[in-house]
Amino acid sequence: MTTIPNRKLKIKNLLLSWLDILAITAWGILLLKYWLTNKLNLLIHPNYFGLVVTAAFGLLIISFFKIKQAWQRRRYEVTANFQHINLFPPGWGSALLLVAAVLGFIITPQVFASDKALQRDFSELLGSTRVKPQAFRASVAPEQRSLVDWVRMLNVYPEPDRYQGNKVKVQGFVIHPPDLGKEYLFLARFVLTCCAADAYPVGLPVKLKETRDQYPPDTWLEVEGEMTTETIADKRQLTIAASSLKKIPQPKNPYSY
Repeated sequence: MTTIPNRKLKIKNLLLSWLDILAITAWGILLLKYWLTNKLNLLIHPNYFGLVVTAAFGLLIISFFKIKQAWQRRRYEVTANFQHINLFPPGWGSALLLVAAVLGFIITPQVFASDKALQRDFSELLGSTRVKPQAFRASVAPEQRSLVDWVRMLNVYPEPDRYQGNKVKVQGFVIHPPDLGKEYLFLARFVLTCCAADAYPVGLPVKLKETRDQYPPDTWLEVEGEMTTETIADKRQLTIAASSLKKIPQPKNPYSY
């Protein structure tokens, strides 16, 4: 004869089993959603897209088999909960995972902006050494180099006079560092090496013919001009002397790699 406590225990185990299923299914669907809506590139490097998509399908397959087990009434007994030490009480881990997945559906990943870039010291913005120097394209015509290509070139050949007069056409977002005068703005891109957690900004100062007030922070610009050398923050720095600045929409993929 089944006692009331045993019946309650079976119901509790059933609910915990379905909580596990919901958490696993939600994460599988969330990862696929990020992939299908092109939001995955805001979170991780494209090299890892395949791994994430594989993991998503893997979670959905696991979920399918757990649903099958649940319908076949294959329950874990109470003693199974005492065979190892849990950091959280039963069900808490799955509940936290489910809540995190639900928040992922509600909150859209946002692109890093100038406020995060300004958390770094200005001297770091002027000369980031984290970009891989082996990845630069020295054979590309100057006006075809991206902003990150120019930074990579500087990491290999740091003498700014070497590029004096070179034509340039680059895209990036605007930063207003407090150490720069009103006749300058800083054009930047974020670089991802693995995931959004290790994103860092790189870029170059742009010398304007007017003040930067008409180009607010986080505005995306296409800047044309030529390279020159300016003394900024007591350092000779490669600078874009702008002849044309055009506001552009934020790219679908705003990061560089």
